[in-house]
Amino acid sequence: MTSMRISQLAERSGVPATTLRFYESAGLLSADRTPAGYRMYGEDAVDRLAFIGAAKHLGLALEEIGELVGVWEAGACRDVKADLRPRISARLAEAEVRAAELAAFTGSLRGALAHLDALPDRAGRCDPECGFLAPGAGAGAGSVSARAAVSGPGPVPVPGPGSSTPGSGGVSGGARRAQPVNVVLSPGRRAAREEAERWRTAPVACSLSGDGLRERTARWREAVAGAARAAVPEGLRLTLPVDRVTRIAELAAAEQECCPFFDFRLHLDGPHLRLEVRAPAHGGALLTDLFGSTD
Repeated sequence: MTSMRISQLAERSGVPATTLRFYESAGLLSADRTPAGYRMYGEDAVDRLAFIGAAKHLGLALEEIGELVGVWEAGACRDVKADLRPRISARLAEAEVRAAELAAFTGSLRGALAHLDALPDRAGRCDPECGFLAPGAGAGAGSVSARAAVSGPGPVPVPGPGSSTPGSGGVSGGARRAQPVNVVLSPGRRAAREEAERWRTAPVACSLSGDGLRERTARWREAVAGAARAAVPEGLRLTLPVDRVTRIAELAAAEQECCPFFDFRLHLDGPHLRLEVRAPAHGGALLTDLFGSTD
């Protein structure tokens, strides 16, 4: 049987060595040890990683993948099929809900931008006639502020007085100051706090590998090219032109499917989009690899 060290297995499978170590700690992958303590893997590890990668690509949780690997190891294809089908059906239903929510959120942002672009550039102070945040609404203060915590499936509530429905063009502001609009992609207010913190306990492992990983990395680097970077607690803030908001929101939603340990927050501030990205301490290296550093 062919034996490989962890670096060789990482090269063969396209799975980073950090992820291989995590899989071992999670019980998904086993390794023999040399007298010197080096991990050694057999040829079957390549097939196992391909199976794990395919399961993660379907959005299965690690616990589910562990159960499915046990069925797969038994060797009966019909049993794997029977076990996998209801899991895929459940994920499909969730994905359809999230796609509809993201489409509604994207439509709301497009409407807000279109309305903002149509307003005249007035030299005087802002007053109720400006209607920055919604056509015919009360005045905002000179800037549009919106924050989106992209953290999982659920409705897209737009809280606060004078709120409009997604796609209607925005939300009205207060009489003197613009009010931030919190848009949380989560199961609901009751679970919002729990959803917002899921990234802290999510496994630091990415389900993408090979071409998929390279393509996603290239898309992120293109999307954040030229961004100004600043450190924030547990992550960094990237300041970008506001016209990139749709691309960034779509990438953030896709990224959480494969890397749920990232936390994304979008803040619209006039002509600027401020993207804050956070990760647990042991995921800091992956955050820097993908989004750069503040140095």
